[in-house]
Amino acid sequence: MQLQAGKKIYFNSDYHLGVPNYEKSLEREKKIVAWLEMARQDAQEIYLLGDLFDFWYEYKYTVPKGYVRLLGKMAEIVDSGIPIYVFSGNHDMWMFGYFEKELNIPVYHRPQVKEWNGKKFYLGHGDGLGPGDRAYKFLKKIFRNRMCQIAFSVLPASWGMGLANYFSKRSRHANGESDAKFLGDDNEWLVVYSKEILKREHYDYFIFGHRHLNLDIDLGNGSHYINLGDWIHYFTYAVFDGEKVQLHEYKG
Repeated sequence: MQLQAGKKIYFNSDYHLGVPNYEKSLEREKKIVAWLEMARQDAQEIYLLGDLFDFWYEYKYTVPKGYVRLLGKMAEIVDSGIPIYVFSGNHDMWMFGYFEKELNIPVYHRPQVKEWNGKKFYLGHGDGLGPGDRAYKFLKKIFRNRMCQIAFSVLPASWGMGLANYFSKRSRHANGESDAKFLGDDNEWLVVYSKEILKREHYDYFIFGHRHLNLDIDLGNGSHYINLGDWIHYFTYAVFDGEKVQLHEYKG
């Protein structure tokens, strides 16, 4: 696909709406909505790479309370003809069709390959990829198991959401803590993962969220690893202008 003249592709992730409390989450949500309004001015497409919410579960007739400003703005942008694509993250993996049906927004649960202006992109949230973290990978299989999802859905919505929100508010994000410390090129598992893929096939850009670090690492031979940071500490995002990807900080 070729970008239209003056158009750009936007990438963003890791809002973790819902923590640490209603007031702070709402303040962050309003800032995200303002960013979306800014991006729509010259966006050809917008990609949100996971963990929009610190917890999300879609019951058959119920979705989590709140976030109407974000969901409304997303619907407005899509209705205006600008596509938005969402990736599920480790905090909001239980998306089952609400975004597709109500917002006309595709949701990806696995990495996707895209190409614009002859540049190849490998996009994903980033959880469960690369070496190590076997405990989480095991839990992810459980959480993605359909029987486990059905078992959770049997709980009344007030119980299930209450339990999930309790643990969400006790998370490191809610307490202002994070394990987002740069481990070095040799130990950053998404960098290792990207290098392994490059042995088989060339990509110009690997773009992920999840690590809560804003990073642009040269992988050699014209390939770059981009991590988008988060909207808890950094308020960063990436833009492809048709020639290169650059990270930016939103200060609006």
